[in-house]
Amino acid sequence: MGEFDLIERYFTRPARRASLGIGDDCAILSLTPGAQLATSSDMLVEGRHFLSTVLPERLGHKALAVNLSDLAACGATPIAFTLALAMPRADESFLEGFSRGLFALADEHDCELIGGDTTQGPLNICITVFGEIPAGQALLRSGARAGDDVYVSGTVGDARVALEVFRSTLGLEGDAFESVRRAMELPQPRVALGVALRGIATSAIDVSDGLLGDLSHILRRSKVGATLDVDAMPRSKVLAAQAMAMQRTCTLAGGDDYELVFTAAPERADAVHQAAARSRVQVTRIGRIDAAPGLRLVDTSGAAVDNTFGSFDHFRS
Repeated sequence: MGEFDLIERYFTRPARRASLGIGDDCAILSLTPGAQLATSSDMLVEGRHFLSTVLPERLGHKALAVNLSDLAACGATPIAFTLALAMPRADESFLEGFSRGLFALADEHDCELIGGDTTQGPLNICITVFGEIPAGQALLRSGARAGDDVYVSGTVGDARVALEVFRSTLGLEGDAFESVRRAMELPQPRVALGVALRGIATSAIDVSDGLLGDLSHILRRSKVGATLDVDAMPRSKVLAAQAMAMQRTCTLAGGDDYELVFTAAPERADAVHQAAARSRVQVTRIGRIDAAPGLRLVDTSGAAVDNTFGSFDHFRS
């Protein structure tokens, strides 16, 4: 099967939003009047971002999910994406599962594939997503203010637990292992929550490299500091059953969670929880924004906790 055959068989669909889609040199998109375009791109490399044992359907899901998570962090509504795919050979079994997982999530978010590229090489997936936001309503990293509450959506840490199992540093079996593996391989982008937080949250970012590391981007861009309660981090029952050191490492520095960390003024707490309820996602207050720079960690009693937690870096980790 050749390049154009596999594109036609697995990735070509009728254009919906695009005036021109797959089959031309460029796609042409029309935005809603008064909207701004949001775009983001992420690459997944085998052995670096995913294991060779992952099911193709789950890989297709995750490849798009991590990009949709970036749109969620800006409060953008997804409209389209492109796919650049390198693979060692045209494996029909892989392509069938990968495209099925990819399009299942794309359909869930009404986001259409409008173009891209395919080539032979080591397995590498690069997706670029496009979304739209009403002008001036984007959630940014630079808007946090002293006194704001810090929140995180969902639960954090399970993807790191799964990684530790794969590394053989932690033992889990049966349903417990499958639940953390699903968290690692099938993250759920919080698009509805991001949209619902427009006009409520003062800043936002998604958790891809670890909660502390990603929150630090907000602090740096907003020129503020923060105090976090390490014991307030929402965690699953599987993670809560692990040793406290493992719990803190996974929740604070685990990465691959694709939840949203965001800030909001204390008087908007009711609005935050209403937005979460509409989005059917739990949110948890985990700390506050301080005027003084730096990131301070405390436990439930208020005692200081040493910050020895790192975050993922593609060239250092």
